[in-house]
Amino acid sequence: MSARGLPAVLCLASLCVLAALGGTATAPAAAPEITAIVGARVHTLGPAGTIEGGTVVIEEGRIRAVGKGIAVPAGARRIDAAGKVVTPGLFNSLTHLGLVEVNGAEGSQDTNVKDDQLTAAIDVTDALNPRSVLFPVNRTDGLTRALTAPENTKSLLSGRGAVIHLGVESASFLVRPRAAMFATLGETGAHRSGDSRADAMLRLREALRDALDYAANRAAYDRAARRPYALSRLDLEALQPVVHGQMPLVVAVNRASDIAAVLRLGEEFHLKLVLSGVAEGWLVAHDIAAAKVPVLVRPQSNLPARFESLAATLENAARLHAAGVAVAFMTGDAHNARDVRQQAGNAVAYGLPWQAALEALTVVPARVWGIADRYGTLEAGKDADVVVWDGDPLEVATAAEHVFIRGVEVPMKSRQTELRDRYKNLPGARR
Repeated sequence: MSARGLPAVLCLASLCVLAALGGTATAPAAAPEITAIVGARVHTLGPAGTIEGGTVVIEEGRIRAVGKGIAVPAGARRIDAAGKVVTPGLFNSLTHLGLVEVNGAEGSQDTNVKDDQLTAAIDVTDALNPRSVLFPVNRTDGLTRALTAPENTKSLLSGRGAVIHLGVESASFLVRPRAAMFATLGETGAHRSGDSRADAMLRLREALRDALDYAANRAAYDRAARRPYALSRLDLEALQPVVHGQMPLVVAVNRASDIAAVLRLGEEFHLKLVLSGVAEGWLVAHDIAAAKVPVLVRPQSNLPARFESLAATLENAARLHAAGVAVAFMTGDAHNARDVRQQAGNAVAYGLPWQAALEALTVVPARVWGIADRYGTLEAGKDADVVVWDGDPLEVATAAEHVFIRGVEVPMKSRQTELRDRYKNLPGARR
């Protein structure tokens, strides 16, 4: 080999070594993508309020800036949102997302636990599927976060739920694992416990007292020198953050008198309560507000399907809000979790202020589930869960045009849209 060809060979060898090492020595770092949504009506739900002709700048998963007259950074991707509406991503406060795929296929369901024991230790994070085909169809309608919870068809305690995001980053979909404990009282709880509301309340009170006793006498329990408990050790451990006011206890209850009983239980044990269902909540709205207990409601529930909901009304959410109760919306399902937006619109039609309805899908859930420091409003530094709508987000005919979850724009595709596109132009089809 000639001396002239040697440098070229050495250079090639050096490049091969760098390639083997990943090429990090010479490859320039990729600049983070910046997106600017400009010209929209921006409902920040924060101190800035509603901004006409506002700009939202997204960078590295977070909101970099939001306001009017903000300079768009050089090289930023620009989304012209003139005439559009921008809000935080929506939150459904009680779903089974990630726990069920097909209702008729038992092997695809991890929602229901069929155990007649108190099953406080059940944790949905062990069963969640972040690649569920139900995520895309819900997130393309502006739903970016959800509380997903277990159910138990036999026990008063169902276990622990988790806050998740519906983005494409499946490796980090858990926002807050073990976010709450779930219990059922009222008519359903009575059927699971001796057909008596009194017996159901007694069993739940016993579970809470056992958890407190276990905390105070753990060493004696370990030596088998303590009285028997109604709960397993795992259940006792799982209830510790509940009885010490660190984890919310979400109680499904509907009748006004049952709600009052749960409020008394919360005061007795100093619980961090959340009420779900509350079909007759408006009858005791001032008591709920005085106890500072938030509620999760289905705004479209107005039929007395059971005796415990004879006073159900479409004005429930509006009356609860007027009394000063923190109201968040839920659907309690998976396939149609996105319908929570329609339910919010119905609540507005029956007296709930529009702003309060949007807050029930964003700000209030953020506070209830302990993530208000990073989600719920459009403010600099918070996670970029942002939706661009082609109109009023609480109107059924409105569509989401762009959905960002933690700064990543998700594809506006789902199994439903793929099926539509596959079959909408079949050869020989009648038009």
